[in-house]
Amino acid sequence: MHNGYNKSAQLYEEAVRYIPGGVNSPVRAFKSVGGTPVFIAKGEGALLTDVDGNTYIDYVGSWGPLVLGHRHPEVVKALQNCLEIGTSFGAPTELETLLANMIVDALPAVDMVRLVNSGTEATMSAIRLARGYTKRNKIVKFAGCYHGHADFLLIKAGSGALTLGVPTSPGVPASIAEHTIIAPYNNLDNLQEIFRQVGENIAAVIVEPVAGNMGVIPPAPGFLAGLRKLTEQYRALLIIDEVMTGFRVAYGGAQVLYDVEPDLTTLGKIIGGGLPVGAYAGKREIMSVVAPVGPVYQAGTLSGNPLAVTAGIATLQLLRQPGVYDALEQKSSRLEQGLRQAAAEAGLELTFNRVGSMLCTFFTCQPVTDYDSAAKSDTKQFAKFFAGMLRKGVYLAPSQFEAAFMSLAHSDEQIDHTIEAARAVFKEIK
Repeated sequence: MHNGYNKSAQLYEEAVRYIPGGVNSPVRAFKSVGGTPVFIAKGEGALLTDVDGNTYIDYVGSWGPLVLGHRHPEVVKALQNCLEIGTSFGAPTELETLLANMIVDALPAVDMVRLVNSGTEATMSAIRLARGYTKRNKIVKFAGCYHGHADFLLIKAGSGALTLGVPTSPGVPASIAEHTIIAPYNNLDNLQEIFRQVGENIAAVIVEPVAGNMGVIPPAPGFLAGLRKLTEQYRALLIIDEVMTGFRVAYGGAQVLYDVEPDLTTLGKIIGGGLPVGAYAGKREIMSVVAPVGPVYQAGTLSGNPLAVTAGIATLQLLRQPGVYDALEQKSSRLEQGLRQAAAEAGLELTFNRVGSMLCTFFTCQPVTDYDSAAKSDTKQFAKFFAGMLRKGVYLAPSQFEAAFMSLAHSDEQIDHTIEAARAVFKEIK
């Protein structure tokens, strides 16, 4: 039985008085799907309960970090123990070194790690480091890939092969945007032309190895290897943004899954076990340019705070146990195949992209390989799908262009319930 959204609506009405749009991150506002944001009261395992008492099977997982599910007992216990010690010291702790050591052990391309507080801070710092190390200014990012809200990353494409960026947000000076070049994802020919024209001025290429902010789009065969070869040729750095994919698509992230070795890696989400965290990491030679060893400055009062580091250590310790990623794959495959069958039975031609425990249902019948093909999705149909699934107790990201995340806490029964809900909703919106 669904209890409606009366209390959520009341809380939202109050929130908009004090918080811009009533939310602290734009996609939470439900603008692209309509309706009132659901206010969450509690999470447990794979379930969420809202303030009206409705329960949902959760495929957002706090946008990716909760690969173990909500309130995993071992993570909770570790955090309780940490609270007996303290929450922040602004001084070194043994815990920081332990988490850094675990990251170095997991990623062959990483010798050193600097902990920060968010994915945005990680990518911003990695790009500053790349510029300081190479003594070049230009960076290349891919259309549809999101790397946080630093000024030089809130950029949209221009036109032509050399797509110099223009700001997508007021407050971003054109003088900053002109140093960002936008390339189409999965298109090496375009990138080669960019490097042919200005390669000597490019400090770094930054890429989501599996794009997770325009739905889920895997790299085309040879794309990441081509990036590696091209950046090496022009002595630019390759930054792989694993804020979303790190420790999710494999224990060592997408760079291990696809056998590509970046110069710098950015991490977040899972390495904090649900608490605010980020990291940038890479080769010793490059990381040694960071202050206090080198001249590239970056600092943070709460960086490496004991709570986030403790949750991250507990999470990684559980993820490195045998069979974990096989279990995630089995669950995720079960969901994907069930959704495919349900859509086919309803006569809907949809596109499903999945890499490990990341999945997206695109409301288009065409293959989705980049931003332009993702943008052809029928967002109105998705909005109907989202609303129908929410009514049936399934919580999806409120945007066509976000990933669904599987956790180890999802049971086969919950996955089957999700498939049955989708079967009914697909028929309703056909």
